[in-house]
Amino acid sequence: MVLKMVDISGVEPTAVRAWFDHATRKIRIELSTGLELAFRAEDAQGLQNASDEQLSRIEITPMGLGLHWPECDADLLVSGILQGYLGTKSFMRDHLARAGRVQSDAKAKAARLNGAKGGRPKKSMVSGSAP
Repeated sequence: MVLKMVDISGVEPTAVRAWFDHATRKIRIELSTGLELAFRAEDAQGLQNASDEQLSRIEITPMGLGLHWPECDADLLVSGILQGYLGTKSFMRDHLARAGRVQSDAKAKAARLNGAKGGRPKKSMVSGSAP
């Protein structure tokens, strides 16, 4: 069997189907390449407080390059989703900052153990660097 290489440079994957998965509260997207993507609705700008009914009403733009939720007035580009962007730069910065502040038992335990060892080590000068 001989595999033929196909040049797909310049071909952008497009959305061919999108739906809201009620069981997981995730938006699922099937791309023209056969790849399926999913992300939590609350992680996307404009969808954080949407009802299941609002999240279920997804429109795919005519060329398949974007998704639109008319009742939420929210839009996402497929190319952005593929890069992990679920909103504007400022939204993503704030969202990631909030995610980093999440408190868990494991995080608290690790902080206590680190504190018992004297805390975070001081930064040392690398040899040859200027003061």
